[in-house]
Amino acid sequence: MNQSKQRFFIAIVPPPDIEQQINEIQRYFAEHYNSHGALNSPPHITLQPPFHSLAEDVPQLEESLYQFSVNRLAIPITLSGFAAFAPRVIYVDVVKSPELLEIHKDLMSYLEANLGIVDRVSQSRPFVPHMTVAFRDLTKENFHTAWLEFAGRSLHFEFTASALNLLLHDGSRWNISKKFPLAAEPPTIINPS
Repeated sequence: MNQSKQRFFIAIVPPPDIEQQINEIQRYFAEHYNSHGALNSPPHITLQPPFHSLAEDVPQLEESLYQFSVNRLAIPITLSGFAAFAPRVIYVDVVKSPELLEIHKDLMSYLEANLGIVDRVSQSRPFVPHMTVAFRDLTKENFHTAWLEFAGRSLHFEFTASALNLLLHDGSRWNISKKFPLAAEPPTIINPS
């Protein structure tokens, strides 16, 4: 029996047109500030940080994510400007909407209760939704220069997240392994006549 462990994380990925524009910002950081790390995954908002799963447990993981997603509503997402976790990370800021905060909290609880997946670090600090454009390999010097350039830069995108994405690490980069549609229909309001 193959006991190989695979690395996953769960995230919201923007639609292709926005993904392309965020990719261009990430490439800019790679070219101008020698920070390539963010290019190792599609632009995303992490809901569940990386965790390991045995290959044989992946079908159960996928089934659980399907069961979680199928009863959820799509989520409005707003990307607005840039922010930073000094002195290493620059990101596109994501507005903390009640819907986004709720699905994050519910997903973490669900994964812990159903699959025993727990991220102790994120349990001990508040959820800051973000879309990384430069991190880890961004030097402190380059961070300061880049932050001067991006701190006041405006950026605004809105989209509806209609799926959760399970991303799998292939040894060098993260790829979308499977999408789980947020399939619930919004409640219909019937006007009594």
